[in-house]
Amino acid sequence: MFDNLREDAASGQYYEEEAKFQPAVGTESSFNAPPSRRILGMTGVQRFIIVFMFFLAVCVIGAMALLVTGKIVF
Repeated sequence: MFDNLREDAASGQYYEEEAKFQPAVGTESSFNAPPSRRILGMTGVQRFIIVFMFFLAVCVIGAMALLVTGKIVF
């Protein structure tokens, strides 16, 4: 099984096969935005949703901090 391992590695026939680019199945984008309009691979709608979730998190954490410090009272 391992008799010709060094000879196989020296021949290099396996490296040429691995070097060919083949896109993964299912990686086609359903959003057809051009690559120049994408940031971190996301479309504008996806970026907006993430920014909106961060905004809500900051508002909730800020409100909790104000309640804990006693700056606002219900």
